[in-house]
Amino acid sequence: MSNDQSPNVPSERARREAVREKAQQVKARQTRARIARRSVVGILGVAVVAAGAVGVTWAVSSDGSRSQALPEAANDGFVVTAATGVADPMVDQSVEGNAATPAATPAAEAAATETPAAATPAPTGTAAPVDIRVYVDYLSAEAKEFQSANADQLSKWVAEDAASLTYYPVAMLTSKSNGTKYSLRAASAAACVATHDPDDFFSFNHELLMKQPAVDSDGYNDEELADLAQGAGASPDVRSCIEDETFTSWAKAATDRAIKGLPDTDGETLSGTPTVFVNGTKYVGALSDPKEFAQFVLTLDSNAYYTSTPTPTATAVPSSTPAP
Repeated sequence: MSNDQSPNVPSERARREAVREKAQQVKARQTRARIARRSVVGILGVAVVAAGAVGVTWAVSSDGSRSQALPEAANDGFVVTAATGVADPMVDQSVEGNAATPAATPAAEAAATETPAAATPAPTGTAAPVDIRVYVDYLSAEAKEFQSANADQLSKWVAEDAASLTYYPVAMLTSKSNGTKYSLRAASAAACVATHDPDDFFSFNHELLMKQPAVDSDGYNDEELADLAQGAGASPDVRSCIEDETFTSWAKAATDRAIKGLPDTDGETLSGTPTVFVNGTKYVGALSDPKEFAQFVLTLDSNAYYTSTPTPTATAVPSSTPAP
């Protein structure tokens, strides 16, 4: 009787095929997973690129719209339409012992000026108000000094239509604020208020100077500038203009234009602030002396034209001669 010990060939082959099939299934699953991962990565990459493109487009369009934004200015200046928020312009701010008071209007000062007995001044005709223009950098200590000394009389002259007052915000001290470009942002903020809330511009201009940060400090951030504007009476609508730095490109361009040449002057250029003109003539007196500035304005006041009336001379009347 023979004993057959040969292996079960079909059974062994079936096991190998089953293992091979399982391996192929595992490989197929791995391949599908790898393809899926690559697809996800590709989709994410496209999304990132698209998001970056959108961001760049937004930034470019934002910068473009900002660079094209122009405030409502005349020759880069803002005319004061309402001189409020500083002091009561109708309250006499006279300085004791001074004939020319800081709060008096130029025409009123002219009327009070003593003249020789031989001539009696008398106004002739009606002329335009005196034109006062002030170039101001909101980080300039000298600009603060001038505003502090003259705000009261300037507000009264404007309130009485004795003067036309225009401020020109510039940014000559942009590099003096630890890289925050405070002068530039403050000039832009002033332009925002002048454009959107012109009646509050004088008050905000005054606040910026009276609460001036120190040179070589960071200065106020945009949110704090917007807070100052609303504290000076500006509407909430002006906040976005300030916080978006809408007019910074304009402020830089306006400063460059002023450095190259000032309009309506005899070849003057901006070399520092404040630079003040009265009827086109540059003021070179003391910035902190309101009496000296008032006298300068009086001298150039377009309303103060006078004619001299000669003192009547006595006519000799022949004495009566008795008849012979």
